Parts: sequence; C-alpha cells; structure tokens
Amino acid sequence: MVNSLQAQLLKSGLVDEKKLKQAQRAKKKAAKQEPEKAADTGAAIQRAREEKAERDRQLNLERKAEAERKEREAQAKQLIEQHKLDRAGGETAYQFVHKKKIKRIYVTEEQFAQLSRGKLGVVRVSGSYELIPLAITERLAERVPHWPVSVAKVEADTPAEDDPYADYKIPDDLMW
Repeated sequence: MVNSLQAQLLKSGLVDEKKLKQAQRAKKKAAKQEPEKAADTGAAIQRAREEKAERDRQLNLERKAEAERKEREAQAKQLIEQHKLDRAGGETAYQFVHKKKIKRIYVTEEQFAQLSRGKLGVVRVSGSYELIPLAITERLAERVPHWPVSVAKVEADTPAEDDPYADYKIPDDLMW
C-alpha cells in the first residue's frame, strides 16, 4: 500500500516505481534491524546496571573503611584521655623529635627519668602533647599506626674491648 506522499510524488513524476520500491525495501530492512538494536541497547542497559552496582559496592566499602578508621581514632583518643599523666608543675624540659622538628615539653623530674628510660611515651592529640605509659603506646600503635608516638629508645651499649673509656659511662639524661 502506497502512502499519500509517495502517491503524490509518483503522480507528479518526481519519483519512479523503481525508487519507490527501493525506499519501501529500505524501510522494511530498517524495521527488521530495529529489534537487534533494541537487544543491543538492552545489553548496554544491563552492563550499565552492573557497572553502577560495582561502583556502589566500592563506595560502600570505602565508607565502611572510613567509619572504621574514625571509630579506631575515637577509641584511641578516649584511651589517651583516660591514661594521660598530669604534667602540672613540670619544670624540666624534655626534648623529642616530631616530624623532623625538635619539640619541647616540660615534665617533672620523675617523668623525665621515666621518659629517658623508655617507660613513658609522648603522643600528640588535638594539637597538644600528652604523656602516656608504655603499655598504652603499644595499644595505640595497634589501633592507629599512623599517629606519631615518641618513645625513647634504650639500647645497651657494649663498649669495644680496646676502648680506653669503657670504664667511664656517659649519662643519657645529661642536661646541657
């Protein structure tokens, strides 16, 4: 069946029978290929859904990891607040390295002795430095390994056999 526009073009002589039939065949061919394209778009839609689901899973994993990190940091802060030592009345300066800079805090004589022997540690929380026992520094290292905790390293130096100054010990807490 010929539509009205095609009939008018045929009557006016602008189009011949051969061109008309060729156009109808092209139209039928396009109609047959349309379901194939629809199937391709269905597959594309399915792929897009799968990709979105994968992105959502990755986002959820990142959010979960972030929430766990924040929870560990909150536990660490609470642990420090519960076990920090009072430095009030400290007149002795204790120096330590934090981020390649030498920092100084004032502690009591007893705390200074414990710090220099490696019995206490220094941790930075909310912009201030706090003293905490060695057992707590180990627990902090488990929970938040990226937090800097300064603990003095105590090494037993064994002097060489031919060292003439082996009998003279140098104190590690020498004040300059």
